[in-house]
Amino acid sequence: MSLHLSDQSPCELGFRMPAEWEPHEATWLAWPHNPTDWPGKFQAIPWLYAEIVRLLSLHERVHLLVQDEKDQSRATSVLERAHVNLENVSFHVWPTNRVWTRDSGPIFVRNHDGQVAITDWHFNAWAKYPDWQLDDKLPVQAAELLGLQSWQPKIKLENGSAHRLVLEGGSIDVNGAGTLITTEECLLSEVQQRNPGVSRAQLERALHDFLGIDQVIWLDRGIAGDDTHGHVDDITRFVGQSTIVTVVEPNASDANHKPLAENLERLKAVRTRNGKQFTLIELPMPRPVVFRGQRLPASYANFYIANGLVLVPTFHDPNDRVALGILAEAFPEREVIGIHCVDMIWGLGALHCMTQQQPADRS
Repeated sequence: MSLHLSDQSPCELGFRMPAEWEPHEATWLAWPHNPTDWPGKFQAIPWLYAEIVRLLSLHERVHLLVQDEKDQSRATSVLERAHVNLENVSFHVWPTNRVWTRDSGPIFVRNHDGQVAITDWHFNAWAKYPDWQLDDKLPVQAAELLGLQSWQPKIKLENGSAHRLVLEGGSIDVNGAGTLITTEECLLSEVQQRNPGVSRAQLERALHDFLGIDQVIWLDRGIAGDDTHGHVDDITRFVGQSTIVTVVEPNASDANHKPLAENLERLKAVRTRNGKQFTLIELPMPRPVVFRGQRLPASYANFYIANGLVLVPTFHDPNDRVALGILAEAFPEREVIGIHCVDMIWGLGALHCMTQQQPADRS
């Protein structure tokens, strides 16, 4: 492993990745700027972002990335008209390729003393697109801005070369106590070419060293229409240290029925580090969301947990109220708010994909 700024790994220094429900210092977002990400629907997207920023800024600081000063001016105009608390919004002129900050942004860790640091994993646009170089800079920029220690995970391959490990924030979910959920489709498939030649054991070791993970729960694959090929934040999420929500599809003719049933069976078989069963909560799926003949990755599991609230994607579907009710029971001390995401999901991402939490520094 290759470390930055220290010869010891984050885990050796007592760092771990906190759960999303632990107190935040801020949420990181990138202002939408590329109409080709939402062809034919882009006009509505800045207003949707403005509403999300408005809600978040009531509870925590929002770091908002913009392309240039003109982009900042346009964003400010929209935010002002949406009555956003701009005193709680910090703009950064950091150009990005796309706006899915969950995957390209820094993955924060925190140690026993409450100090926060950054892990800087490689982002290669899901091994699908050639333009990722701007997005890949975000963790370094954040570390420099915040003055935080950072590590860049690398691993030595059998041929002796050093491979900088690819890991997207949407491909993992953690309980803050050393357990992580991911999918084999995303992290282990040779077809996806995220980390070719890197074994399951090597990945688990890296997750231990850099995120403080002692247990990895491997699910099979993700939902239909997922452009990332198997991101776990569309299917299964921790809502407590030993409580998991996972989406299910009872319709046997739907493409999601079999893989989600397989994932549920794996979750039933796994045990906590104390040898107990996890509490499993089944979350419904909306009816298929299709636009221009394309099945989109619509899922209620792509919710975002912030200070004092949970933002949940909704899709003008009867199951909207069911999903909101289930998550309201899971988070009784937070306000659970539905955000209409039929337009947003045309960009192949939703609320969790666009956000990245920065945990509070308790030192």
